[in-house]
Amino acid sequence: MSTVQHMELHGHRVGYRLAGEGPAIVLIHGLAMSSATWKYVIPALAERYTVLAPDLFGHGQSDKPRGDYSLGAHASGLRDLMVALDIERATIVGHSLGGGIAMQLGYQFPERCERLVLVASGGLGKEVNLLLRAVALPGAEYVLPVLLTPWLRLRAEAAGGYLQRLGWRPGSTLDQVWRSYTTLTSPDGQRAFIHTVRSVIDVAGQRVSARDRLYLAAHVPTMIVWGEEDRIIPVAHAYETHEAVPGSRLEVLPGAGHFLPFEEPAWFTEVLVDFLRTTEPAHVDADFFRQTLLERSSR
Repeated sequence: MSTVQHMELHGHRVGYRLAGEGPAIVLIHGLAMSSATWKYVIPALAERYTVLAPDLFGHGQSDKPRGDYSLGAHASGLRDLMVALDIERATIVGHSLGGGIAMQLGYQFPERCERLVLVASGGLGKEVNLLLRAVALPGAEYVLPVLLTPWLRLRAEAAGGYLQRLGWRPGSTLDQVWRSYTTLTSPDGQRAFIHTVRSVIDVAGQRVSARDRLYLAAHVPTMIVWGEEDRIIPVAHAYETHEAVPGSRLEVLPGAGHFLPFEEPAWFTEVLVDFLRTTEPAHVDADFFRQTLLERSSR
C-alpha cells in the first residue's frame, strides 16, 4: 500500500495516499477512520487508475484544527486537494461519513464528479447506530477522554480477550468501531471527532439528509454498495436510495457489515472496477447543473 504523503493547505498539514496512473478515483474514508480504510483496495485499483485517498481534517495524519468539520467544509478541502494535485475530475467514492462528503462534493463542485459510489453512506436517512447518537449528547466531550484512557482501554481489551477465550465472538462491527474510537488518543483528535459527529448527527439520529437533492445524481453514474448486516447504518437506506436515483446500480453483500472496504476488499474492488468499466464518466458543467435545478423548481 502507498505510504502517507503530506502537503500544506491553508496553513494546515494534509495527509494523503496517492498511487497509480490513469483515470482518477478519490476514496473518502468514514468517521474516526483514515486513508488506511482503503489499504486492501488501493493496490488493485492503482494498476489501472490514479488513486487518491486523503486523511480528512481531524483524522489520520492530517491536522486537527479547531474549525469547521461540516460536510461542506470537508468537500471544499477535498476540492482544494484535488486542485493542488492537478486532479481535475474523478470518480468519487465515499464510505459512511465519506459518502455524505462525496455527495456534498458532487453537489458543490459537480464539474469534478465523474461518477458517485456510496458505500454504507451517511446522509440517506435518519437511522444510525446508538453509539454515534450518544456522542452527540451534551457532555460527551468530557466522557470520551475517560473512556479512551490507556488504563481503561487496556482493561476493556483484556476483558474482551478473556470473554473470547470463553467462546464469545464479538461482531466485526463492534470490534472495528472500538478500534476506530481508540485511535482518538489526543485531545485535538477527540475534539475534532465530536465536532464532526455533531455536524451530522444529534440524539434523534442523522440530521443531514441528501434525499431532497438525489434527483441531481440521476445525471451522474451512481452505485450504492452496502452490507446486508450493517449495524451502523441500516441497509434499508440503500434500497430507498436506489429507488430515488434513476439508473443507479445497487450492490448488497449478504452477511457483510458496515466496513466493506476492509471486511470484503476483494468483492468490493471487483464490484467497483466493474462499475468503472461499464459506465461512462459524466460531464456536468455549470449550465447543465443550473438547468436541472430550474427544471425541478418549476414542477
